[in-house]
Amino acid sequence: MVIGPRGAGKSTLAAWLGETKVRIGRTPVMVYGERTIEAPGAYLECPWMHCHLIAAAQDALCVIMIADAAGNRRKRTYPPGFAGVFGPPVIGVVSKCDLDPAAVSDCEAELLQAGVPGPFYRSGCGETDEVEALRRAVAEIEASGRFGG
Repeated sequence: MVIGPRGAGKSTLAAWLGETKVRIGRTPVMVYGERTIEAPGAYLECPWMHCHLIAAAQDALCVIMIADAAGNRRKRTYPPGFAGVFGPPVIGVVSKCDLDPAAVSDCEAELLQAGVPGPFYRSGCGETDEVEALRRAVAEIEASGRFGG
């Protein structure tokens, strides 16, 4: 399951992980792909929708929480300890790190505060090695049987 703020690159990351075409545009509802669940950014940004994320995570192998390096860094995306509400393992990704490299450490700090264990993966232009490492991490979780779905 991929969660993050609006415009963080959830659809792109889900397409890379699921090896499908990238969908362009807003995601108004949960999108269940063959290998991914993509949550709308609005579900994360509205606290009363968090219960839907928690429920959807029951069907997930793992939860990938995205922090957007190019987004509004003055507004935190995740509440402190938010990763702890999910049963499946949680993985942290910093997206668009090529657009604002200075914001990467802020994003990693936010993920840590949200309870996401490191290491954190980076996505952006030229970060294909990181995406491959993320794919391997997801495959290791699948092979280990440490997931909720």
